[in-house]
Amino acid sequence: MNGHLIDSAISFAITNESKIDYDLRMANLKAYSHEPYYKIIGPTKHRGKPAGIIVRHGYIVAQWGDITRVDMTFSVTKSYLSTIAGLALDAKLIRNIDDKVNVYVWDEKFEGEHNSKITWRHLLNQTSDWSGCLFDLCDWADRPPKTGNIDDWRNRKLIYPGAQFEYNDVRVNLLAYSLLQVYRKPLPVVLKEKIMDLIGASSTWRWYGYDNSFVNIDGVLMQSVSGGGHFGGGLFINTLDQARFGLLFLRKGKWKDRQLISEQWVDSVHQASQPNKSYGFMWWTNKEYTLPGLSSEIYYAEGFGGNYIVIDKENDLVVVVRWLDSNKLRDFLKLITNSIEK
Repeated sequence: MNGHLIDSAISFAITNESKIDYDLRMANLKAYSHEPYYKIIGPTKHRGKPAGIIVRHGYIVAQWGDITRVDMTFSVTKSYLSTIAGLALDAKLIRNIDDKVNVYVWDEKFEGEHNSKITWRHLLNQTSDWSGCLFDLCDWADRPPKTGNIDDWRNRKLIYPGAQFEYNDVRVNLLAYSLLQVYRKPLPVVLKEKIMDLIGASSTWRWYGYDNSFVNIDGVLMQSVSGGGHFGGGLFINTLDQARFGLLFLRKGKWKDRQLISEQWVDSVHQASQPNKSYGFMWWTNKEYTLPGLSSEIYYAEGFGGNYIVIDKENDLVVVVRWLDSNKLRDFLKLITNSIEK
């Protein structure tokens, strides 16, 4: 790799810092104030300065900023949540991704003509159009349409599950809640024991839910975690741990000589869904070249404020970048791929 171009990429990432507030509570309030009854009910923290790491062929090529600082990672959390679902499938706790969720979760969450049709696949690729409220947060109030009013949004016509992509954190939290019912243990414990400890991650990462998201499981109160930081909470983690997680996926679920999660699952997470070719199982894809000039096989986790884990199989590359202007991701990655000497 050409060192001068790598240096240019690092300078680019530092110069093109995200413009959101350092106080992420304020950043959320500004970004989502248009949502009805919006409130922050999970932890937040001040963010750090730009940081990142580039890994090629398993080796650290470059790093910048404080890569051991723990920061919120917002919707990058969703890719970790998706991994929990993959582990459940591998362990046969979920028999088939196209099973209806109400076979596994029998409370009122999946009752009714519409919600009873929802499968694990629908939750994973965000096409369920689940209707309801969870932990005092209602689906219709999360990213409502720009037109209409509260009555319109509450009484909207429901879309058949699987027919349309709708990015919605309440429904992602429903997936976390459903997986908690399947595992009967806190999802951060599952992630720690099955993935993070085995890839040599630090002990500093934390995964939070909300103040009111504790659920009674077998007589023990367990927190149902959130799939992002939209209402606070989600995964708080450092850059180096993110790079290890990314390398696990670049290596198709294998760490050294151990297959931690099946290759079949890793392949499936970046297969485009029918309603949105740019989205798989809570990983974004480049199937429609939303990042022009880069491989269609690139896939990535993305979080508010410019947080990314990028997997580039073609170049055997993992890139983690924190607090990058989200409009600059393509240009940043292009500098890195151009540095590779053929």
